[in-house]
Amino acid sequence: MSAGRYAPSPSGDLHVGNLRTALVAWLFARSTGRRFLMRMEDLDERTVPGAAEAQLADLAALGIDWDLPVLFQSSRRDRYDEVVAALTTAGRTFECFCTRREILEAPRAPHAPEGAYPGTCLRLSAVELEAKRAAGRPPAIRLRTDVGEFTVHDELHGDYTGAVDDFVLRRGDGTPAYNLAVVVDDAETGVDQVVRGDDLLASAPRQAYLATLLGWVAPTYAHVPLVVNADDVRLSKRDGAVTLKDLAAQGVSTQTVLDLMARSVNLADADESVTSGELLARFDPAVLPRRAWIFEV
Repeated sequence: MSAGRYAPSPSGDLHVGNLRTALVAWLFARSTGRRFLMRMEDLDERTVPGAAEAQLADLAALGIDWDLPVLFQSSRRDRYDEVVAALTTAGRTFECFCTRREILEAPRAPHAPEGAYPGTCLRLSAVELEAKRAAGRPPAIRLRTDVGEFTVHDELHGDYTGAVDDFVLRRGDGTPAYNLAVVVDDAETGVDQVVRGDDLLASAPRQAYLATLLGWVAPTYAHVPLVVNADDVRLSKRDGAVTLKDLAAQGVSTQTVLDLMARSVNLADADESVTSGELLARFDPAVLPRRAWIFEV
């Protein structure tokens, strides 16, 4: 059965921008009869004990529900390794010993985006490769791609073509990379609708390409505008009272936050108080804004 999902990193409390994206993802999924899955992207060192439970409590307080079980990526490391091993057997990976600085400072092809992998280790000879291994630096595993770009369709942005380089599948410390894990998880849990912030739009072509390479159908996408502060900078926890807990301490209720978010996506009138169920009944992707929302209370 098809599904949508929300996939936060349990690194602390969700802020209003995170919560708004979760609400829109839930509306997209439930309005189309999909399951709504919750996935905790807890593969790196930023994970904070208790954060996952606090995030789920905040989502529930807004009236967002989800289908069990909650998936933790840390429980699936063996599966990610299996996928990397299969790609390696098929000749679709290579070892990369480059540091981030070396990649940023390396010459790039004309029009290549900043940070795009320049192919340094792809061209290593057998002798050079052995010397790199002998030096003791553990390599990252990169995908050996055969395209330079890939096109996806987005509900809000239309057709979007983005660069696809030889991106990392597994970091040098053994951690599965984001672009690998999300593709495997989405495909194997039935997620065929991905709704998330538009800061991740540029990642979609890489992920859709990898899904296709692995024989899966890429999901449909909807990348929603971010929430920003008064300086038009992406909202973050550094902006002060932007979590439900901090806002409550200032006398701003969860209901007020839900009402503000509803108005920001054109689903409620000024001064109207709503429930998540009412938003679901009136949800129409066509009315969603295409510009960032400035959060002010």
